[in-house]
Amino acid sequence: MMKKRVFLTRTLHDFALKELKKRYEIEIHSGKIPIPKSKLRSKIGNIEGLICFPYDKIDRDLIDNAKNLKIISTYSVGFDHIDTKYAKKKKIRVGYTPEVLTDATADLAFSLMLDVLRRVSEGDRIIRNGKWIQIYGAYDYVGTDLQGMTLGIFGLGRIGSALAKRAKSFNMKIIYHNRKPISKNKENSLGVKYVTFLKLIRSSDIISIHVPHTKETNHMFNMKIFKKMKKSGFLINTARGKIVNEKDLIKALNKKIIAGAALDVYESEPISKKHPLTKIQNVVLAPHIGSSTKETRAKMAEITVKNLNLGIEGKSPIYSVGY
Repeated sequence: MMKKRVFLTRTLHDFALKELKKRYEIEIHSGKIPIPKSKLRSKIGNIEGLICFPYDKIDRDLIDNAKNLKIISTYSVGFDHIDTKYAKKKKIRVGYTPEVLTDATADLAFSLMLDVLRRVSEGDRIIRNGKWIQIYGAYDYVGTDLQGMTLGIFGLGRIGSALAKRAKSFNMKIIYHNRKPISKNKENSLGVKYVTFLKLIRSSDIISIHVPHTKETNHMFNMKIFKKMKKSGFLINTARGKIVNEKDLIKALNKKIIAGAALDVYESEPISKKHPLTKIQNVVLAPHIGSSTKETRAKMAEITVKNLNLGIEGKSPIYSVGY
């Protein structure tokens, strides 16, 4: 019996590839990342399964060329890079890997918060650039305590809730905004209070973003919002880069409209050393590593393969989008 064909836009862990090779005829793209659309278009018409990554845009054009495709299994918690509605219309299942990276991403969000408020990365740059000339005095190079600060969590889902647990141990006041409030029992358990979006923006010392990128959230954090934040406020983003208008953020930081920012995601990735954000001292930049721990990445690979297997068998993935 002829094996079904699976295409990967980038390689996975050895154990995952071994599992795939047992079942399928696989091909792995090894060239430029992300894979050029023309190459993916040429491959997608002859496969039953596709494993992709969050920077691979799977649009209508590609889906229309996918005559035999049964499953798109993305190695990511987000799926805004896939036209999921059109995939559903074409009877193509979409699997993703949400719950496994909750703690890793919450850990990173909290570490970014600590970093930017205590100016850790900034201090690292001072030493590496030979600018630490003398021991600092009482008023020199001071950071900000987290204890007693108000943390505003925009999107209290899995990652937002995990961040709240970490912030609680630092005696922070935690407020949040969702489309709908969570249950009172869960609020009490997490030590959080529901507020309107406007109150979250105006009352928070630190705002951490944990919502998906949609038409509604695209550039939601712009100059209008930054001007409503506290001048002493900080912005943390480990969700999706396009939720924040980067040009407005750069202006807000340079004009001291807000105090600082820490980012793991950007409107276009990767960013270069010439990007305007790299010139601003009160910004901490991470290279999209929210899920980047050995344990989390391996679990993501495991789920990606399981989602693919189920989809090819005509079953719903463990974590499925819409169909």
